[in-house]
Amino acid sequence: MERLGVIVFAAALGTGFYYWFASMIKRQPMQDYIRSHLWLLHPNSICYWRTAMALGGYVLYFHTTFQATAIIIFTFAAILDGVDGVVARGMNLVTKWGESLDPMCDKLTYLPPLIGFAYLGIMAPELIWLLVAVELFGQFFARKLLSYLSFSVAANNFGKIKAIICFALVIYCALLDSNPGFVNIGNEVLIACITLSAASIVFKFIPNRLYADILSTLNFFCGLASLILTYDRRFAWAIFAIVLGQLFDLFDGRMAVKHGGTKYGPYLDDIADFTSFGLSPAYIIFKSGGDYAWLFGTLFFVGVAYRLVRFVTVDKKRTDLPEGVFNGLPSPAGALIVLGAALVAPPVVLWGIAAVSVGLMVSHVRFAHFGRVILKQIPKPLFFLVSALMIITIAFILKTKSAHLFGYLILTSVFGYLIAGRKMLPSRPAQDDHS
Repeated sequence: MERLGVIVFAAALGTGFYYWFASMIKRQPMQDYIRSHLWLLHPNSICYWRTAMALGGYVLYFHTTFQATAIIIFTFAAILDGVDGVVARGMNLVTKWGESLDPMCDKLTYLPPLIGFAYLGIMAPELIWLLVAVELFGQFFARKLLSYLSFSVAANNFGKIKAIICFALVIYCALLDSNPGFVNIGNEVLIACITLSAASIVFKFIPNRLYADILSTLNFFCGLASLILTYDRRFAWAIFAIVLGQLFDLFDGRMAVKHGGTKYGPYLDDIADFTSFGLSPAYIIFKSGGDYAWLFGTLFFVGVAYRLVRFVTVDKKRTDLPEGVFNGLPSPAGALIVLGAALVAPPVVLWGIAAVSVGLMVSHVRFAHFGRVILKQIPKPLFFLVSALMIITIAFILKTKSAHLFGYLILTSVFGYLIAGRKMLPSRPAQDDHS
């Protein structure tokens, strides 16, 4: 466990440095110092430094006996990926070259050690080289084409979350290297990184106004997949599909507000929500078994239908609801309560929880919108870190095939929302909303 101690120390030291620097850069003396030392502290210069540090850490780890030193150096190199962004935004030093340089430095930071760990047998080399191919395609071909089309080449949320996961994966592999008895989820996390990297490229070529509709469509197909999986009694996978749909639903409203959408967007969103958060969970209740499964499945189905119809026909037109506030528990959260219970509770308990969920959804108890209210109050670095942690946790669950762990994770998440959704209610009058 000595290696774990080194990793914890490096992470604590690096995180402390990041928050110290983020605080200091708001002060004029620090800004003056940076401007007088741009050769050293310009965001592009920091990119060069962190790449050099990471490559030095690679040599130390794989070709010497100074693995502990290499881990500390690499951790600081990863932390500097956040520091260069703080300097760029805080001092208005964003450049076109920097938009391309930053992701390139990211790749030069985490790809070499990942390749090294793959050939130590910790991960599949084929997956590593697939990730390398996707990353290089995005960096050199896709970015050139985007520049030619006058599209932005800056990293999007998919790319940022992928970079954090890749940095974490390097540290995780270092832990596995000295503790081979730990659960190895390297390949599962790699697949997530490849998926995020490909999504980052694809979404750069899609007009912004189509983002919301695409996410709603993906949510709808997740609901359909869940129905098919439930019919085959593969409940854990069916619930996983709905949770994936919830992730898409989480961002479609934000994309609609940020980038606009098409006239069909609201209808598509409502259909997707009804399929993924109404019909699919109701079918899971029905297939869970028991004499009254059909009754409580129908109750949940009708409850979600009423909740969505009331939202579209009444709540959207109300002027007394503060912006970003739901009248009643939103249907995605109501579905999560049922889905978590379906994995850990017997049918009778599941029926009771379904009834409570329906009661909260059709009630007039107000909850804050997760995407529009709660997420806005979470610092972006923390949001990306939590998103990366969620993906890694899901990879662990898929590796261990622990349905109960998955259920408890879902229930913990939704209860966290219930508390935050009540405590973070805004008071500003509403103008418009999007479920």
